[in-house]
Amino acid sequence: MSKIFSLAGKTAIITGASSGIGRSTAVLFNSLDASLLLTGRNAEKLDELVQELTKTNATKEKKNQIHVVTADLAKEEDVNSIFTVLKNKFDNKLDILVNNAGILERGTILDSNLEQYDRVMNINLRALYQLTALAAPLLIKTKGNIVNVSSVNGIRSFPGVLAYNISKAGVDQLTRCTALELAPHGVRVNSVNPGVTVTNLHLRSGMDETAYKAFLDNSKNTHALGRAGTVEEVAQAIAFVASDAASFITGASIPVDGGRHAMCPR
Repeated sequence: MSKIFSLAGKTAIITGASSGIGRSTAVLFNSLDASLLLTGRNAEKLDELVQELTKTNATKEKKNQIHVVTADLAKEEDVNSIFTVLKNKFDNKLDILVNNAGILERGTILDSNLEQYDRVMNINLRALYQLTALAAPLLIKTKGNIVNVSSVNGIRSFPGVLAYNISKAGVDQLTRCTALELAPHGVRVNSVNPGVTVTNLHLRSGMDETAYKAFLDNSKNTHALGRAGTVEEVAQAIAFVASDAASFITGASIPVDGGRHAMCPR
């Protein structure tokens, strides 16, 4: 795989890197020789990840750099701090931005409120807008690219997670609009749209262990391939669209969802 999707010499920012899809993406990007600026809210988990990657690199004599920034993307100053570290540690060189961080909260138009809506939109969409705006001038210099982690919920409609659905539809529109705006500068922008993926996202949203197990079991009915996805499968899709192997792909929302986007109730 490294021969096909080598990221050697590339510098990548990955948000939400302390767990789930972001963590798996960091591990994969490291194996593909990218230098990494990893961000997340959990400093302890970020440090554990860096220790793991550093230990791996020491045995293979890799020379790519790894730095971390503990940041809450709902805070503008925290987002700005990511780029301060990029300037100090990487001399403002950026090739890939992976906008992965996101939250899920349950609620319908009948029982949610503006506070919840703002909380979800601030992390899932507003922060992406700010990150993209800060990264774009740097990516123009390197002819780099952006990968937004959206969701099948951005393509299809599901009841019970209204704000999340809206935010991910916004991510897909942000992807398309910025792809068109940055294409003349040689910068690609794409999204990957996972289906149900085994992470702790739903547990953090308030779903208990029993309900989550039933939710995963039901994936055999809601996904054409008959199962939930893994973080490694999503990370591999991110690596592909971030690599030169996808050099003629931009403005795409790529389902990584076992066919769920294509299904209709019968």
